[in-house]
Amino acid sequence: MALTLEDRFAITELISLHGHLVDEGQLDRLDELFTPDVVYDISDFGRDPLVGVAAIRQAALALGAGNPVAHHVTNVVVRESADGRVRARSKGLGVMADGSCGSATYDDTLVRTSEGWRISHRKLSARRVPLNGVTRSE
Repeated sequence: MALTLEDRFAITELISLHGHLVDEGQLDRLDELFTPDVVYDISDFGRDPLVGVAAIRQAALALGAGNPVAHHVTNVVVRESADGRVRARSKGLGVMADGSCGSATYDDTLVRTSEGWRISHRKLSARRVPLNGVTRSE
């Protein structure tokens, strides 16, 4: 399947919508982003992967005030894999209520459904060190 410009635009819009829905507390609309059986891998944050939209919603509610007040997504790159899957990689910035922020990478697998593009798998990886730990070589 060749991705069209319309597909790329729709996927980028979908990824961007995540921050708006979560920041506005519209967790009842997460099915507009994810497949019902989505795997949301947050193991890099010391948690088990979440399976299903309801699990994502419950985790966000349980985190409560520990959630960022703002999710910003940038640097979205959309690619077709050799296996025919569509993958997107993007950078995320989370701004906390106290003004601190963190950086993460979203690695998404997307599928086309009858309702449009949806994320079927998302891996969230924290960025904790500059240059991903690469040091100067002599």
